[in-house]
Amino acid sequence: MNDELLFNKYEIFGILQNQPQAVKKRIQAIPSATLLNASEHDLVEALIEEFRLNVPVIDDDGIYIAESGETQVDVSGDPMRGIYDRSRAFYVPGNRTVIAVPFKGDAEFFNVQPSSYSLSPPRAMIGKGELLLTYVRTDQNAEAIKRDYQGTVNSIKQYLRSLSESAAQFNSQLENLVTSQIKTRKDRLLADAGMTAAIGLPMKRRAGAPATYAVPVSRRVPKVEQIRTQGSFKPEPALSDEDYQEILRIMKNMVQVMELSPHAFSGMGEEDLRFHFLVQLNGAFQGQATGETFNFQGKTDILIRVDGKSVFIGECKFWKGEKAFLATLDQLLSYLSWRDTKTAVIIFNRNADFTAVLSKIDEAVPTHSNFKRDLGKSDESTFRYVFAQPNDANREITLTVMAFDIPTNLSAPAGIVAE
Repeated sequence: MNDELLFNKYEIFGILQNQPQAVKKRIQAIPSATLLNASEHDLVEALIEEFRLNVPVIDDDGIYIAESGETQVDVSGDPMRGIYDRSRAFYVPGNRTVIAVPFKGDAEFFNVQPSSYSLSPPRAMIGKGELLLTYVRTDQNAEAIKRDYQGTVNSIKQYLRSLSESAAQFNSQLENLVTSQIKTRKDRLLADAGMTAAIGLPMKRRAGAPATYAVPVSRRVPKVEQIRTQGSFKPEPALSDEDYQEILRIMKNMVQVMELSPHAFSGMGEEDLRFHFLVQLNGAFQGQATGETFNFQGKTDILIRVDGKSVFIGECKFWKGEKAFLATLDQLLSYLSWRDTKTAVIIFNRNADFTAVLSKIDEAVPTHSNFKRDLGKSDESTFRYVFAQPNDANREITLTVMAFDIPTNLSAPAGIVAE
């Protein structure tokens, strides 16, 4: 085991210059089918992890003596010893101590010279997850070994600090670099395949149609966006983010109407409440081929369908505990099979402790097997998530959970009040 000079093979300047080009080259090498089908968020995260400059950090608390024992020391080069023939090795008893210095990070950085360095860099053996510092002495001077290893560790830390400062600027720009390069290549692939033209699938406002309730609705022209593809790709309609947010806003305003007129809604069940949501939504949007854009089928759906495919599905449910809530998520996911589907779960609470319900929703969602990431709250009772499609983890679902406290009817039929 021989120590070697650290921070002595490559220059950080060259790495910083070459890394952006390496990112571009890597993205160009990704198969086109993967780039077009994979979750862009997941792809960005993976590339960031791959190209982040991960400068090591020394684990001071983990430093330990890896080896200590007797050895033979050649002292023929020691001028203070009275040795007649220095042309040959002259051994005396001594001791050999190896100190292990654990670290976390990319070990290759111990070969990189920072912008600030000395002409006498530290020495060590680069092991797997640790540096090995070897000390051979003919005396038992523990203080000298301690002083030497502490000086070496401090020198290593100084070099690593300089490297970290240089790497930090690149790392801070890495997400934007990866995202822009993926977008550039994806746009080019889509353009080459003739898939960039969006087809406007109208979801028109009704002209002058009165709403049952005075719910403010901005007068704009929403669209359902559709990506064109060729070959094995098939056009898959997707609801625009703008329209998705407008749908959620109308639903929230509908609940505010319920809160202002509690007696009118206190005795209603799921289907009756859902019908009022449909009135408001169809009062704001108009379908392409029929008078209604929003309709329902089965037991609990509020949905938009384009070319036979659902681009929005909403579920209205009374809160009946975590188990029933997770089953609602399963039910919702079972309906979905298309890219970029936007969804919502509207939870009606007739329990006394609404705060506890909100807490249980927040705790339960990440436990679902298809949960991918939390997008944060829009407000105290509106949660936003990304879920994976049940049959394809690369396909993502935007899920909003909106919880509302609604009037309680003490004489409501069994099964309507939360259990």
